[in-house]
Amino acid sequence: YTGVAAGDEKLHAEIAATLRAGKTVGGHYASPELGAGFHAYAAAGPSDDHEGRTAADAIARVRQGMIAFLRQGSAWHDLVAQLSAVTESGIDPHRVALCTDDRHPGTLVTDGHMDDVVRLAIKSGLPPITAIQMATLNTAEHFKVSHDVGCIAPGRFADIIITSDLKSLPIELVFADGAVVAADGKLTVEITPPAYPPEARDSVHLARPLTPADFEVDAPIDSGTVAARAIGVVENQVITNARTVELPVEGGKVRLPADGDLAFLAVVERHHRSGRIGHGFVSGFGLSPRCALASTVSHDSHNLLIMGTDPNVMARAGNRVAEMGGGVCLVRGNEVLAEIPLPIAGLMSNAPAEEVAAQAERLHRGLEECGCRLNNAFMTFSLLALPVIPELRLTDRGLVDTKAEKFVPLFLT
Repeated sequence: YTGVAAGDEKLHAEIAATLRAGKTVGGHYASPELGAGFHAYAAAGPSDDHEGRTAADAIARVRQGMIAFLRQGSAWHDLVAQLSAVTESGIDPHRVALCTDDRHPGTLVTDGHMDDVVRLAIKSGLPPITAIQMATLNTAEHFKVSHDVGCIAPGRFADIIITSDLKSLPIELVFADGAVVAADGKLTVEITPPAYPPEARDSVHLARPLTPADFEVDAPIDSGTVAARAIGVVENQVITNARTVELPVEGGKVRLPADGDLAFLAVVERHHRSGRIGHGFVSGFGLSPRCALASTVSHDSHNLLIMGTDPNVMARAGNRVAEMGGGVCLVRGNEVLAEIPLPIAGLMSNAPAEEVAAQAERLHRGLEECGCRLNNAFMTFSLLALPVIPELRLTDRGLVDTKAEKFVPLFLT
């Protein structure tokens, strides 16, 4: 978003091409700043945004002519805080829509998808018809597909849900293209699995097996303490805080403070066997000693992201993910507490949703056993390598100050 606001020619050319094609330009404005920078961004062509976190954010987007998407994901809980823009400030509900952004399998199976978001909106004060409109007609009109979907009328696709109560919204029947496809929460049709091309599998391409030395961080001094930048996570939010921490050094290697809430963080390039590894530190997860989490789901480059409190365990977790051909693995000491194989590009499972949801639940329980109390910690973890959201992120090429749009050194000397 900073490049758009600053007039980056390539980005503006992409926006112009999208508009010429008659398509909608989706926004991704992740800054709390609502002054000149935001005005420049909105004027450049994005017509919606889902990164708002407050009622003021929603109002500002609508005032700039955008659709304010109110997000309620597994880890990003931004809906309720923004709803007062409609219920109290009175902005036009036609300029507001609902979305999820990211929802993990456990949330989908246990709570639902958009139906769950609509229920929460109703529970939080929206009239049921308004809440449903924000998830159907508003989005269809915004994305220019209301001639096909968005309302029940002649000429539209017969994609319909049947419910007996507009407040609790039980989904009793689901029609797709005029045929019943689900009843009382169960599929009534067979769905043919897609045939994935061979190149979609075995997508973890490392230069070599990982070793504990790959996760040891060299310090600029031989012993003593050193000041370093650290990524501070914020529960239920996509943003991070840029922190400064004092770290002990022994034999030229950084050690983690015994009484601190810090972990090593590494991004291992996994697409081209380059051997690149970016190093950093992260706080807020509360990981216990000898725990590590590794994943090939690490937006948006989806390299191998590894967090841990022990280099040995980090190497073990990372190598296990590589052995699986992609996925998620949580290790404590020599024990694998949880793993989720994701054989399709290291991002998707071809197992039934209930099976993946059970694996995700084991992962969350395992993270709790490792001392982490964050809500949906994995979702927060998966964004640590996304260098477009404030304030500090890690890539395989180094630490990024996303506000300044530049790489910054790990140590402050």
